[in-house]
Amino acid sequence: MRYPKRIAAIAALAVSATVALAGCSSSSSGSGDTAAACAPTKGKVTLDFTTWVPGMADVVKLWNDKNPDIQVKVQEGPNGNNGTYKNFFNEVKAGNAPDLGQVEYDALPNFRVQNALEDLSACSAVVKAKSDFVDWTWNQVSLGSDKSVYGIPQDSGPMALFYRKDLFEKNGIAVPKTWDEYKEAAKKIRALGGYITNFSQTDINQFAGFVWQAGGQWFANDGKDWTVDLTSSDSTKVADYWNGLIKDGLVSTVPAWTDEWNNAYNSGQAWTWNSAVWGANSISSGAPDTAGDWAVAPSPQWSAGDDAAGNWGGSSVVAFTGSKHLYEATKFALWLNTSDEALTALNKAANLYPATKKGLELPALQQGVDFYGGQKIYDVFAKASSQVKPDFTWGPTMTQTYADVSDGFKSAVSGSGTLTDALKSAQESTIKALKAQSIPVKG
Repeated sequence: MRYPKRIAAIAALAVSATVALAGCSSSSSGSGDTAAACAPTKGKVTLDFTTWVPGMADVVKLWNDKNPDIQVKVQEGPNGNNGTYKNFFNEVKAGNAPDLGQVEYDALPNFRVQNALEDLSACSAVVKAKSDFVDWTWNQVSLGSDKSVYGIPQDSGPMALFYRKDLFEKNGIAVPKTWDEYKEAAKKIRALGGYITNFSQTDINQFAGFVWQAGGQWFANDGKDWTVDLTSSDSTKVADYWNGLIKDGLVSTVPAWTDEWNNAYNSGQAWTWNSAVWGANSISSGAPDTAGDWAVAPSPQWSAGDDAAGNWGGSSVVAFTGSKHLYEATKFALWLNTSDEALTALNKAANLYPATKKGLELPALQQGVDFYGGQKIYDVFAKASSQVKPDFTWGPTMTQTYADVSDGFKSAVSGSGTLTDALKSAQESTIKALKAQSIPVKG
């Protein structure tokens, strides 16, 4: 699940300098390397599960009421980068980690290189569940391997375009289908005194979603070495595009997730937001006066006729190294993330957007949404989910990478350097960080 203020202290995800593991393709992980490690436990079992999903305790109660021999105790904490990840690493090191925990897709490689995750492929039920999930989400938890699985996909964040339908129609501006059309619309909207959107200097994983849609790839791992490439042609194409909008004054640059940011959308100063499915709630809560005025369309494409989508956010449920009840842990995690009962409850409690194929067809996601003029907005996101490229790879030090890119973006917005300069600088610092932490890297 995605929450505001994603960037946190680098220390929250610091990798030990003694780490020698290359990356994410190896099948070696914790104690979950053999089928025997997934044998049922005799007698009653209590599993500890740490998460930050609101209302999770109520969802888990549905399981506990029906499974007296496998009870789950929920501990709710802050968003991963706001403290929970740091706690996980300390607990794994001390040998007292919970059986299960919530880990976002972009943080999984970091846990993997620290040997903090059990390989769930030891459990046959997990392997059989692969076809239940949207293809690209499974690739996120398998980390590109065809033999190992390091988590059960929980939710996803396919991206689409939220836009003020009333303002576009009133001013005779067509909803842009390409990024070129988006720029032309931006010029018309600016002439009317508004901005087509706000460029966030801190939501670097939103920018990564733009790169993802464009076909870019920031990281790769061949089973031995990491490759870092924040400056590929696809990545710099996206950077140059947004840098141009900033330079021409066509987008605002107020700090995201602030009262000023909310007011821009609530007052009609900002007309669109290319965001993830969870953004539907961000807009409705931040811009309540605009109820009924919004709609959702597919993200603009780089070439007319394309149908690519990016992703922003998403989490998995993992079993930490040392879990003594892998069979029971995966049985619960699969129920939580595949059963109609749990998925419906999660959507109701926390607006989680499922990672399973059947989950995208939940009755709750087939209805029109009043705030969006009765539009069945989740139809747009379901289609976008099927258009997300499956092979996007996150690096093992994403918090550091995010922070460095953000620093560069802030400088660019203030007139010092460009977004591409920021990517180049962050690439250099990321490579240095990997080498300093004994993680094999090319370059």
